[in-house]
Amino acid sequence: MPVDLREKLSKTRGVFKRIGDVFRSGRRREEILGDLEEALILADVGTAAASRILDSLRARTAKDEPEAGLRQALKEELEAALGRRSGAFDFDSCPAVILMVGVNGGGKTTSTAKLGLRFTQGGKRVMMAAADTFRAAAQEQLALWGKKLDVPVFKGQYGADPASVVFDALQAFKARGADALLVDTAGRVHTNANLMNELEKVKRVIAREAPGARLESLLVLDASVGQNALVQAREFLKFSGLTGIILTKVDGTAKGGTVIGIAGELALPILFLGVGEGENDLVDFAPRDFVEALLS
Repeated sequence: MPVDLREKLSKTRGVFKRIGDVFRSGRRREEILGDLEEALILADVGTAAASRILDSLRARTAKDEPEAGLRQALKEELEAALGRRSGAFDFDSCPAVILMVGVNGGGKTTSTAKLGLRFTQGGKRVMMAAADTFRAAAQEQLALWGKKLDVPVFKGQYGADPASVVFDALQAFKARGADALLVDTAGRVHTNANLMNELEKVKRVIAREAPGARLESLLVLDASVGQNALVQAREFLKFSGLTGIILTKVDGTAKGGTVIGIAGELALPILFLGVGEGENDLVDFAPRDFVEALLS
């Protein structure tokens, strides 16, 4: 059953209603734009992204622009901002190793399982590796997902070197001739250099042991932390050669405007939105659908 994005974004839509209220007949453009900037910031779009949007609206609209014209221009600006950093994930170019990274509590393990399901739904043979050896609960959680989805999960010993776990998982991956290996890594505090170095070690093992495989490093961000998600992303960019972003918990927050700030600043595509706890609640990110859902 297709996901109703409008329903899933109901909390963020409530905040964006303030933006719609800005557009009232009989007001001058500058009055509308002044209130609009404040409304965008309160919707957690961020000050930098809000300023960029307002500058573009001033450049493209006339001083006597009617309310309907300003509303349409805003919609187009939001779509353009999101479209510059969106992209489709390639489920067909295999073999592929997908490294899932991010801070504690961001939803990596659940996103790993959901992404694994997407591969299997496309007819691919999938394995998952529980490389979070610091948290036994994370390994057990992934194992439960694997059982539910009928996807093999490779687990290492608690406290083992994550790179060695990934090494062993890669040997099994190659021996089975699987198409995709999804690696759930430990939640990393983005300011901890030692843990970041460990992640780089894992990447080197993958490059050495599976040189012909496509490597993706996906940053999983919790949308409910608002602008702090942008701070996390900036720090991770320094270390891990990211290729895309998954934004989780979008359904449970009023801070979905964070998506716009992230898309406007980072040179990374937003690939998926996590919009629930169900196995199918990982949707492809489509800028037009997202804006329509927010402003409807």
